[in-house]
Amino acid sequence: MKKILVLNGPNLNMTGIRKKNVYGGETLKQINDELKLYGKANGAKVTFYQSNHEGDIIDVIHESKDEFDGVVINAGAYTHYSYAIRDAIEAVQEFTPYVEVHMSDIHKREDFRKISVITDVCVKQISGFGKDSYKMGIDLLLEII
Repeated sequence: MKKILVLNGPNLNMTGIRKKNVYGGETLKQINDELKLYGKANGAKVTFYQSNHEGDIIDVIHESKDEFDGVVINAGAYTHYSYAIRDAIEAVQEFTPYVEVHMSDIHKREDFRKISVITDVCVKQISGFGKDSYKMGIDLLLEII
């Protein structure tokens, strides 16, 4: 069974509470529970981590090369400016592929959200499909790992 990490960044713990018109009404726990079942049905053990702290996320990225076959990452607002997270992914990408996901279509939002500094170190960016963005990320990883 393949091991996949779903790594969520800042404010994603508020999913289902904030901006329901953008992110939907389900909580992150509800989404994670669904993704866990989805992964299992498709031959993957899916594990979850969420942090509002950049250094914690970087530590998990570094550890991912030894613990996971692939990672689905929604770096939240760090997507747009964290070169430290970008560099951490780049450091492990030859061992562990990363797929960048976003529930909203970042290209149809505010100008600052249209930029992702992590896309070029990820296999692909998937955005705008709500919680299904995560499922699509899992599917892509299962195709390539």
